[in-house]
Amino acid sequence: MADSYMGFVGVTTGSSSIMKIFPAWADILGLPTRQLVGHDLPLTASTQDYRDLVTQIADDPHHLGALVTTHKINVFRAAGDLFDHIDEFGTTAGEISSISKRKGQLVGHAKDGITAGLALEEFLPSRQFASTGDTAPQVLCLGAGGAGLALCWYLAQRSERPALITVTDTDPARLDHLVEVLTAAGGADLIRPVLVRGLDDSARVLSELPAGSLVVNATGLGKDRPGSPLPDNATWPEGGLVWEFNYRGTLEFWHQARLAAPSYDLTVVDGWRYFIHGWTQVIAEVFDLDLTPQLVDRLSEAARSSR
Repeated sequence: MADSYMGFVGVTTGSSSIMKIFPAWADILGLPTRQLVGHDLPLTASTQDYRDLVTQIADDPHHLGALVTTHKINVFRAAGDLFDHIDEFGTTAGEISSISKRKGQLVGHAKDGITAGLALEEFLPSRQFASTGDTAPQVLCLGAGGAGLALCWYLAQRSERPALITVTDTDPARLDHLVEVLTAAGGADLIRPVLVRGLDDSARVLSELPAGSLVVNATGLGKDRPGSPLPDNATWPEGGLVWEFNYRGTLEFWHQARLAAPSYDLTVVDGWRYFIHGWTQVIAEVFDLDLTPQLVDRLSEAARSSR
């Protein structure tokens, strides 16, 4: 399709590696376009800003669809009524991360639950959450926004679930929303919401984790904004798994975990594969593709070469 393009809705899209990676992926996948256009909106964007952008995507025949990051919840709240169809998780979670077009209809999907699961299963040891009791490994999700909610939703669907998922946030409304969604998904018994006011509160919750627990930075700190949800002197769980959702930015949380890794025998994972799965899932939706694990690995290697 001549002059067609895919969109990317974010805050600072121009600095994302995907701008260099997308053309290489387009060649590998045989996409009808090599062009990815960024739609930058500030964190303070208005309802009308979101509605204008979604309307623009819907009305432009050359705009084939878009990935949404950071603004997923706000797009749903401000412009959800402009979509002809939103998938089940998108409706339940109240967010849209993928915008596509099918037979003249505008379709919204929330792909983060799938994305989180694909990335997590690549590094989570087999039977990590098989044990029970007070010493069984738990999950601490720092941040109750869209990314944190999606991970918790995925964990609640697993046949082998963690003993407890503690979710922290500075915003009680985000915590309430997460609990509401997880309750609807049958995970109410798993979730312990904790309102935190600063680094010391988060560090206290971290220090209570049993050995082998999973700690996740889903706050966005270290990417769109500098900083970490934890202080430098935090006490980590022995033999724990640490997952930084970000792959670019100042990455303070990731650096803290890497420095602590030898002392606590931590396995530290960054957000690269989360990034790969996030984008490939949306591209598959926008361009109606079936992606095999082998093809995703090929795209990941091409992405590393194109950064």
